[in-house]
Amino acid sequence: MADNNGEALDHQEGHSTDCATKYENKQPKSTGIPLSTKLCYAIGGMPYQMTSNAKGFFMQIFLLDVVKMGASYAAIILFLGRAWDAITDPLIGYAVSKSGRTRIGKLIPWIVFSMPLGVLSYTMLWYTPQDTMSPAFSFYWYFAWCCLFDTFMSCYHVPYSSLNMFLGGNDRDRDSATGYRMGMEIFATLAGAAIQGQIVGVHHAKRSQVCRTQNNTNVSINNNTTDLQGEISINLYNTRRAYVTAALILGMLYFLCCLVLFLGVKEKLAPLSKLDSMNMPYLTGMKMVVCHIPYVKLVFGFLFASLAFQMAQGNFALFCTHAADMGAYFQHLVLILLTAATFSTPLWQTLLVKLGKKTTIFIGLSTYIPSLIVISLVRSNLPIFVIMSVLAGTSLAALYLLPWSMLPDVVDDFKVKNPSCQDLEPLFYSCFVFFNKFGGGMAVGVSTLVLHFAGYQPGACKHNSAVIYSLRMLFAPVPICLLLLSLVVFYFYPINEERRQEIQMALKKAGAENDDKGEELSMK
Repeated sequence: MADNNGEALDHQEGHSTDCATKYENKQPKSTGIPLSTKLCYAIGGMPYQMTSNAKGFFMQIFLLDVVKMGASYAAIILFLGRAWDAITDPLIGYAVSKSGRTRIGKLIPWIVFSMPLGVLSYTMLWYTPQDTMSPAFSFYWYFAWCCLFDTFMSCYHVPYSSLNMFLGGNDRDRDSATGYRMGMEIFATLAGAAIQGQIVGVHHAKRSQVCRTQNNTNVSINNNTTDLQGEISINLYNTRRAYVTAALILGMLYFLCCLVLFLGVKEKLAPLSKLDSMNMPYLTGMKMVVCHIPYVKLVFGFLFASLAFQMAQGNFALFCTHAADMGAYFQHLVLILLTAATFSTPLWQTLLVKLGKKTTIFIGLSTYIPSLIVISLVRSNLPIFVIMSVLAGTSLAALYLLPWSMLPDVVDDFKVKNPSCQDLEPLFYSCFVFFNKFGGGMAVGVSTLVLHFAGYQPGACKHNSAVIYSLRMLFAPVPICLLLLSLVVFYFYPINEERRQEIQMALKKAGAENDDKGEELSMK
């Protein structure tokens, strides 16, 4: 009996060894992602970050101080625009899941054909059709173009982010591709902020100088004041033209990045995926996605962290201009922050491999807190602002890299636990993007509403103490509380390095079994 059991165990071990050997013999053809593919894939992610971060840093100050829209109207546009953007993501994710494969793939057609509409709508978003507009016309104009741009960008970004699962290779290759992508996206954020910031920042700096001169003028009505008002009007016209110029340049880069992605990346099958049309109803698929516990914890951890970063980001220009007396330097501080983020991405990628993703994200998010505290307490001290911007940029790189590197592990965990549910990757990624955008909408919308109730006056050179206090609270204490909530959620995130390795072993086994079944069918 013992001999029979031993023979059975030997037979099972031999069979599993054979399966693993077969898998290893077949896998080299599909393992490994070429460097050129990683680079082309990474470049394809640049348009989303260039445009979304230009909106994040400049849309609020553009509506309030350039368009001179009321703070309540601006808050509605920023919040409802993001809400619309967030709602469209799961719907577009479902549409992508239901679409079939074409000669150029399943995901890439969505990316290519949405690009021209995205470029057009982004340019119109920064265009001011008239020098003076009624509040109603101004609201509907910018709200319509905001919703259109966000819809077309979702048609681009949802399939693009899902493409990570279909580049080939194993989990380490995907993490490497994600590292390249995040490094390039942070560089894109830097490039977008540099282009937009340097083109429009000159005019914002001139306006700050004129306002400073006006505030120091004791006589309310005289020739000097009239001249100052004329300077403000000319500067406003030039600022509006500068925003359109920056939008055209970013639109051209949008087109070029999409072209590189199309020419350099081909879709490949992944284990337990067919790249075919999803075969279940939308609500059923969504229920399975949102009931997957590791996914829920990752999403909410990312949501709170994204809320914190985007609230600080959205108020940074106004905070520097009106609360910290650094309005002439804020575009340079943005560049310093994003440069630090770009160069620190390889550091986080190295720590990710050595320490694990869960430990690394704790370190990365925690470094953001001291920079917020110092910047909110210091006034008119450029060296301190520069140092803290570098520290904040380093933490920003961790937020870019880590959650997107953790998401494929969650999708793999779902596929291992639900092998019969295939081709749900676009739903996972679209819901992830949904919560990120929802967080951004909440951050900017709530911030603008707070400023409205505090008495913010669009275009004013000087604001009351309630507005200054609100800007300080929105820039540091509120984001810090949100970051602490994020760290608590990530503490309970269940996929550590040990669990991740178990998932990859299960995927390899499933891949070997599928190969065996394919061989048996072909022999029959």
